[in-house]
Amino acid sequence: MRLDPYIVAIMAMVAVAAALPARGAGKDVLDVVVAAAIATLFFLYGARISPQAIWAGITNWRLQGLVFGVTFIVFPLIGFGIMMLVDGRIDSGLAVGLLFVSLLPSTVQSSIAFTSIARGNVPAALCCASVSNLAGVVITPLLAALFLSADAGGVSLDSIRDISLQILLPFIVGQCARPFIGQWLNRQKTLTMLVDRGSILLVVYSAFSAGVVAGIWNKVTPQGLALILVLDAVMLAVVMGFTVAVSRFLRFGVEDEIAIVFCGSKKSMASGLPMANIIFPASAVGLIVLPLMLFHQMQLMVCAALARRYSLRPEEPTSAVTASV
Repeated sequence: MRLDPYIVAIMAMVAVAAALPARGAGKDVLDVVVAAAIATLFFLYGARISPQAIWAGITNWRLQGLVFGVTFIVFPLIGFGIMMLVDGRIDSGLAVGLLFVSLLPSTVQSSIAFTSIARGNVPAALCCASVSNLAGVVITPLLAALFLSADAGGVSLDSIRDISLQILLPFIVGQCARPFIGQWLNRQKTLTMLVDRGSILLVVYSAFSAGVVAGIWNKVTPQGLALILVLDAVMLAVVMGFTVAVSRFLRFGVEDEIAIVFCGSKKSMASGLPMANIIFPASAVGLIVLPLMLFHQMQLMVCAALARRYSLRPEEPTSAVTASV
C-alpha cells in the first residue's frame, strides 16, 4: 500500500519541469530526444513480447474475449460517459484525460504480478496483457480518433504519421529482431528497466514542461483535482465490479476471475504517456496525462489490497490453475 517509488520519480520530474521548463533551442533538442526514446521503448516492447505466447493465449477465447471487450469496449464507453458528464465543469484537457485513461491497453508487469500474488491464472494473465498491449498500439489511437473531435485534440493525419513512425514501425522492427536479441534482452533486466522508466520520465518532463510554458497549470484548481481523483476512483470501481460480476455470471473459476479482474481493470501508464505525447498537442499533454498518473497510483494501491484478499482464500486441494498456453 506504500507510494510507488516510480510515482515519486515522476512527481519529481513534474517539479523539475515546473522550475526549469525547456524553452527555445533546448525544447527542440528535447523533442528529438523524446521521439528517439519513444521509438526505442516500443522497439524493446516488440523485441520482448513473444508472438507464440500471444497466439497460444488466444485459444482461451472466452477469457481473452472478455478481457479484450472490457479493455477496449466497456472501459471506453464508461470513460466517454464520464467525459460527457463533466463537460463544462472542469477544464477540457482534464476531461479528455479521463477519457484517454479508458482507451489505453492493460498493464503487463503489474497485471501478472498481482495475479500471481492472488494465486490466479498467471498464464492467462500473461496472454491477456500481451494481447492487450499489442492491440493497443493500433486500437488506442483509433479509439481516440473515434471519441475525440479535432477541436478536443483528436487524432490528426500528422498524429497518424507520428504514431506509425514512432510506435508501429519500431514495434514491428522489434518483433523482427526478437529471434536475434530476444533472449539477450530477457537477461538484461536492469538495462530494459532503465530504458522503460527513463523514457517515461523524459516524456513526463517534456509534457509538463510544455504545459508550464503554455500556462495551462493556472487552469487546475484544487476542486478540479479532487474531482479527477473521485472520477478516477469511480471508473476503477465500476470496471472492477463489472469484471467480477460478469466472471461469476459466466461461471469462470476463481483463478480465471482473478486474471480477468486484474487485466481488465488496469491501464498502462508506460504505453499511455508516449501515446499521449504523440496524439495530443504539446501544450495540452500535461493536463491530459494528469488523470492517468493519478489513476496509475490508485490502481496499484487498490489491486495490491485486492490481491492480498484473494490470496487469503482457503486452498482447494483439487483445484488447478486453468492452462491457457
